[in-house]
Amino acid sequence: MKQLAFICMMLCAASSAFAQTTTAKLAAEWERAKVYTKEYLDAMPEDGYALKPTPEIRSFAQQMGHLADANYAFISSATGTKKPSDASVEKMADQSKAAISKATLESYDFIIAALKGMTDTDLAKDVKVFGMDMKMGTAFEKAFEHQTHHRGQTTVYIRLKGATPPKEKLF
Repeated sequence: MKQLAFICMMLCAASSAFAQTTTAKLAAEWERAKVYTKEYLDAMPEDGYALKPTPEIRSFAQQMGHLADANYAFISSATGTKKPSDASVEKMADQSKAAISKATLESYDFIIAALKGMTDTDLAKDVKVFGMDMKMGTAFEKAFEHQTHHRGQTTVYIRLKGATPPKEKLF
């Protein structure tokens, strides 16, 4: 009976250890997402950055700018680290491929640097993001979900411009 209890305890401990998110794992996921987002930015031709599939929605450049602004907003709120500029990427005057690409990729660098400056125990800290209580790790996960959603939306923009979006990059 003691052996069975010991084995169950070890299995629970092992599964718990593997289920935990670490800053190193999160940083690696954000680095992968940055590379994938760059592929999207590169896939859209320069003249497609102003493309709006319908007049009511964001242009490709604004969609990527929104993604960048949210990256900053989530992580600034969660960590208390001020973003480099108060300017909105989505609303900046220069909506060129070069300017949007640079600003969007810098938002990923901001997140990756934040993660590399944290410990795994920081992810369990209680924070308030957009008025909601959550763990810091949850804020990073929700930010990741948000950027994935908006990057995915731009697939349609790229196809409407006659270009080919990047292949899925799960790993």
